[in-house]
Amino acid sequence: MSGRRLTRRQVERIRELHENRRTRARERAARAADELEDLEAAEPGTVIAHYGASLIVEDAQAALHRCLVRQNLGALACGDRVLWQRARDDSGVVVALEPRRSLLARPDYSGRLKPVAANLDQVLVVIAPEPDFNEYLIDRYLAAIELIGVEAGLVVNKLDLCDADRRARLEARLGTYARIGYALLHASTRTDLGLAELRTRLGGRTSILVGQSGVGKSSLVRALLPEREIRTQALSAATGHGQHTTTTTTLYPLPDGGSLIDSPGVRSFELAELAPGELDRGFREFAPYLGHCRYGNCAHTVEPGCALLAAVGRGELDARRLDAYRQIRDAAGKRPA
Repeated sequence: MSGRRLTRRQVERIRELHENRRTRARERAARAADELEDLEAAEPGTVIAHYGASLIVEDAQAALHRCLVRQNLGALACGDRVLWQRARDDSGVVVALEPRRSLLARPDYSGRLKPVAANLDQVLVVIAPEPDFNEYLIDRYLAAIELIGVEAGLVVNKLDLCDADRRARLEARLGTYARIGYALLHASTRTDLGLAELRTRLGGRTSILVGQSGVGKSSLVRALLPEREIRTQALSAATGHGQHTTTTTTLYPLPDGGSLIDSPGVRSFELAELAPGELDRGFREFAPYLGHCRYGNCAHTVEPGCALLAAVGRGELDARRLDAYRQIRDAAGKRPA
């Protein structure tokens, strides 16, 4: 006999209970951190992985240390630069957070934004011919990436599934993104297509891949990180958590320089609460026309003298992208407080 299916409210309640337990665990760990004595002088480090009540910090010599966190630091993210103090057993306490140059966040069960990865240089959105992608979702990803101030690009994966005709149709659908300046990378882990180009794109930068289930993100990560298992074993030894560390957001060094943050849970992320007009910056091709509408509060919908509508009429802007902008803006306006 199959089990009774849980209602949405029951699922939310279970998630809330688990989050409350994690919060209490973090609070106990923070109190324990405040009580530690005989700590050495503060030194710089990078958060490599986060386990709720504790995290793993990499020191300047690339050694890994399990650390607790002082109570007043707030939520930390993979990739954060921190100051930490070493304890007698080579564990430690994080005592300060260095300024972030960027932060990627996603909503938790209650809709509150939760930090996932910090100090990113780029976010690459992975799509594939199967499962079919949705341009509106791509536009939402790209707008959010633009607004956190990092580079964005598209990785079209699993191209081994395409014959010449299907690939031509795929390229036509994605042509707008190339025209407005987004890198369009092609890949297949089965044939090694495009992997060298992708490695070059990642080199020297801190990056993260995002995308829907089924697009082959995990296969790309495995291909790009040949020593991933070695790193995972080192993390397991440092934490005592065992092999389930593979499900934790983790920063890995790339063979040719740079870092790749693997976050199995980041398939989507939300735009933060936006000030009026802020979403405009999320659509890079709008920049030459902003400030040229007849009305300062133009909604770019039906207003006379709208510079964006005029650009669409002249074929300078993609009408579908303008429609996606309106959908994202309207959906953000309806989000509950």
